[in-house]
Amino acid sequence: MEMTDMKPEEMSHPPMDQLIGMEYCIDSNPSWGGAIVLGFQHFILCLGTAVMIPTMLVPLMGGNAHDKAIVVQTVLLVTGINTMLQTLFGTRLPTIIGGSYAFVIPVISVISDPSLMRIADDHTRFKMTMRAIQGALIISSCIQIILGYSQLWGVCSRFFSPLGMVPVIALGGFGLFERGFPVIGKCVEIGLPMLVLFVALSQYLKHVQVRHFPILERFSVLISIALVWVYAHILTVSGAYKHSSPLTQVNCRTDRANLITTAPWISIPYPLQWGAPTFSADHSFGMMSAVLVSLIESTGAFMAAARLASATPPPPFVLSRGIGWQGIGLLFDGLFGTVSGSTVSVENVGLLGSTRIGSRRVIQISAGFMIFVSILGRFGALFASIPFTLFAAIYCVLFGYVGAVGLSFMQFTNMNSMRNLFIIGISLFLGISIPEYFFRFTISAQHSPAHTRAGWFNDLINTIFSSPPTVGFIISVVLDNTLEVRNRAKDRGMPWWARFRTFRGDSRNEEFYNLPFNLNRFFPPS
Repeated sequence: MEMTDMKPEEMSHPPMDQLIGMEYCIDSNPSWGGAIVLGFQHFILCLGTAVMIPTMLVPLMGGNAHDKAIVVQTVLLVTGINTMLQTLFGTRLPTIIGGSYAFVIPVISVISDPSLMRIADDHTRFKMTMRAIQGALIISSCIQIILGYSQLWGVCSRFFSPLGMVPVIALGGFGLFERGFPVIGKCVEIGLPMLVLFVALSQYLKHVQVRHFPILERFSVLISIALVWVYAHILTVSGAYKHSSPLTQVNCRTDRANLITTAPWISIPYPLQWGAPTFSADHSFGMMSAVLVSLIESTGAFMAAARLASATPPPPFVLSRGIGWQGIGLLFDGLFGTVSGSTVSVENVGLLGSTRIGSRRVIQISAGFMIFVSILGRFGALFASIPFTLFAAIYCVLFGYVGAVGLSFMQFTNMNSMRNLFIIGISLFLGISIPEYFFRFTISAQHSPAHTRAGWFNDLINTIFSSPPTVGFIISVVLDNTLEVRNRAKDRGMPWWARFRTFRGDSRNEEFYNLPFNLNRFFPPS
């Protein structure tokens, strides 16, 4: 057929509610053996953040290697519990609720509080700082608990449209570019082979099958990490980094985590293990800004996870329920002492797309691994010695997936509208540009752009404007609801979106989002 003879509908692709390329959707499950290995793969992937945040913050608090090992175990346990609660009773999407970088700014301002800095003994300072962080997390978790369970976030979500969500979801992936190639660049000799190998296995060789099973596509993260980790270990043992700079040694060597020797064989993290939390209004107000950022980032990540799990977009009622449970998760972060709050793990959402498996059961198995390994300290410490550069190489692909899912929401909008081009363009551009300014300013001036005497105000401004999805959210939702709104519903994608704005609006919602154990009788969806 000649190109010119094609009908208009044959030239373009019709919008699709659900991705059709997925092997398993949210409520279909691979075999038990496959699901267990896939769950283990998700567990290995979320170790990057679980180890990196304590590695960054614990030394600043005065903690030693043993304290760091205990904090990593605590993070894993609480991540496992929160993930299990979210997949059972929250949004029920296949999402891991892991550590969040959004909390780093308010946590560092707690650490640098003069009253804590004056404590001479390092271990005492570590414990007192940890208690102050716990208190701030416990108080600020109320925001998500209230917004979620009162259905207020569901009411707010009525102002969202497919157009307004594009920058929020896209920047949830693309906005994390600092954790991609800039980290690979710190140890190119292991980072670059990892990136090339992961792309080769997960894309070019995905049709290679062993007993009719696409082993390279399904387990590309595990296989590539195992191979490059062994290669990195050979380089370490053979003395390749003997005369390298300390920075290169930290990023390249496999024996620099100092966790295997310091982690206890068996220990069970428990609530208030560092002592009773201390409460301060200043710290709590500062932490609330990170809770708001986590709320917006999670909303975008939930939307992306629904798309990659081949589900319909979560209705406002389900989204609110998920945010409520995430608030409970923040409360657990505060009670156990995980150093930072939690949010949806973006890299694990990306892995749903890479493996083409959006099964909820896989994520629940992964949560089981986290709880199990958090108790067996040495076992977890072995995996925690994987150089962070290897994770950064995988992030380049997985964060890209999540960003692309955000862009895919444009299919429901009119991209020939100048209004829509303006809104998406400025939201994406400023969503990357403003946080980059805050990042560069902080590095050069050694303090953040907001630098007043009111610590809580500084935290509020610096945390919110350092988060690409949050900046994108504020700009896109405000413009989308104030600029030439009349008669623009179709351009914004609202006719498609309308079915998913109530739980009963689409028959598939019950299949994807109903609570287990017949609990919907007690919590009827609105």
